[in-house]
Amino acid sequence: MKVALIHEALTVYGGAEKVLEELMRMFPEAPVFVPLYEPSAFPEAFQRADIRATWINRLPLVRSHHRALFPLYPLLMSSIDLSGYDLVISSSFNFAHNVVTPPESCHVCYCHSPPRFLWDYNAYARREGFGVGKRRVVESMLPRLRSMDRAAAQGVDFWVSTSTLVEQRIRKTYRRRSTIIPPPVDVNEFKPGSGRGEYFLLLMRLVGWKRPDIAVRACSELGLRLVVAGEGREMRHLKALAGPSVEFVGRVDGEAKAELYRNCKALILTSVEDFGITPLEAMASGRPVIALGEGGALDTVVPGETGELFEEQTCESLKRALLHFNPDLYDFAAIRRRAEHFDSGQFRARLNSFLTRSVRLYSRRMSETASDELDLGGAADASAPERQAEPRFPAHMHS
Repeated sequence: MKVALIHEALTVYGGAEKVLEELMRMFPEAPVFVPLYEPSAFPEAFQRADIRATWINRLPLVRSHHRALFPLYPLLMSSIDLSGYDLVISSSFNFAHNVVTPPESCHVCYCHSPPRFLWDYNAYARREGFGVGKRRVVESMLPRLRSMDRAAAQGVDFWVSTSTLVEQRIRKTYRRRSTIIPPPVDVNEFKPGSGRGEYFLLLMRLVGWKRPDIAVRACSELGLRLVVAGEGREMRHLKALAGPSVEFVGRVDGEAKAELYRNCKALILTSVEDFGITPLEAMASGRPVIALGEGGALDTVVPGETGELFEEQTCESLKRALLHFNPDLYDFAAIRRRAEHFDSGQFRARLNSFLTRSVRLYSRRMSETASDELDLGGAADASAPERQAEPRFPAHMHS
């Protein structure tokens, strides 16, 4: 079984890249095809991997101005030669699913979300602070890019979504069904603390659309201690908003991040996430989560058991949740057990089973194209094909 992995531009190490890292562990011999790659931004596992960037990666200054090149990404993806691969797995949140696979290759897309700047453009432009000129340029391209994106989506044989929200987006945007397999969190990286916590924690990229200002303002006005971990272009603005109870610690990783989780009262999540890894990291540390009741948080946070949900993305709504929050009401062992449902081992088992069934169904379709019941145009049966003896991937691919 010859496997190829596809991903977006590798310029920032975030949640989608952690999923790719897990795929690289499952398929250590598979090359990773990307349009751009900045090695200095990634941990050692990426340095050892067979990562193949397109020709554009050799151009001067391109990696520091990659956002301006987004109109080229569909073409760059479609130019990747995938001849000879039995299984192509794209990890896509913008254009990775635009790769063109040969007839003998089964294409499975692990979709973090259909591209938001295409399909939720007005909200995206507001969040990113687009000026008039930039809006006009982007809007002139949208009809063509949307048409290309929807056409490319039909080349995917099976879809995997990260959450209920993303499953709904795929169904609405591409008219395709998908199977939900949540992203992994390595719960063994986190240990529950022994106390009830000393502060609330905000851990995220400090960008406008995530609304970190809500947490900074709410805790400042209530005089509650808040530790803000992360970097981003909103840092200066947030520091201007912050009262004396708010502390900024910058970007944290590894044990420093785990310690922040262990010692917090609760993690605050103010953003609408496609899925959201940080709530599960906090829960693996035995800590509850106070999250906006939208998006991926609805799949992970159980009110009254693993945290609380506030109704609106406003300072006042969060303040109400903070005022009623009582850490003594939570069983931290039960919170940890909830996180274990999303552990890396569970992710590998679910995805491996899905991929094995998908390849078998695709192979059957190729050999029995006349059978209507095996038509995969909507991938309707990909999540629950008939159970029977089937070949498995080699053990090293899913250990």
